[in-house]
Amino acid sequence: MSTAAHRRFDLRGLVLPLVLLALAEAAMRIGNTESDTLARPSDVARALWEALRDGTVLVASAQTLGAALGGLALGGGLGLLAGLWFGLSTRAERWSLLSVELLRPVPSVALIPIAMLVYGFGFRMEIAVVAFTCFWPMLLLTQAALREVEPRLFEVVRVLGLGTAERVSKIVLPAAAPRVFVAFRLGVGIALVVAVTVEIAANPQGLGFGLMSAQQNLRPDLMFALLLWVGALGWALSAGLLLIERHLFRHTRAQGGNP
Repeated sequence: MSTAAHRRFDLRGLVLPLVLLALAEAAMRIGNTESDTLARPSDVARALWEALRDGTVLVASAQTLGAALGGLALGGGLGLLAGLWFGLSTRAERWSLLSVELLRPVPSVALIPIAMLVYGFGFRMEIAVVAFTCFWPMLLLTQAALREVEPRLFEVVRVLGLGTAERVSKIVLPAAAPRVFVAFRLGVGIALVVAVTVEIAANPQGLGFGLMSAQQNLRPDLMFALLLWVGALGWALSAGLLLIERHLFRHTRAQGGNP
């Protein structure tokens, strides 16, 4: 399918939501409905414009993205290293299996009280919770990526007598890089979700706190505006990373080596 066809398909995807928004606007105007829980789409758009104009949504976005990306860098980086270690050493994988299976199912929100005791409110607490959540998918997906590396490459390593550092940098990482990048792209979405959740539950900063403040102040227009903004941020991050992935691994994708 051509690029133009993809663009036409994307534009067609806007038809249904725009029609639903128009119907909601018309229904609420005809019924002259005023509610503490709902807002007309035009009021939501106006609230979002005002929040962008006075800078409050931009400040909140910087706080949320800073905590999300900081937690992803910490947890994702450690998960990548652990995934490489466990993926290259069957003994390390066997010894860590019980710990991984015990800790991985712990919900991220369950760590909020502990993180608050250790760090109090602020970025450190939020980054700690995000890092814990991002650690596990990066670890597991990195292990899975190493399992998909062509076995003959490891035979080449043995023949050449490469050390561990050279084996990882020259053979393992280049071969597993496309799948590891997919794990990173998924981790970005997880980090954003967890950061907003922490802000809603406990941390008085960022977009999550803005959502709670709007709800408590009976501002459904601002609440829905921030909700849409969070969705737009997530979409923009995902789309940008997908473009980077296609650019970096276009040769691998053309050869059918990238999922």
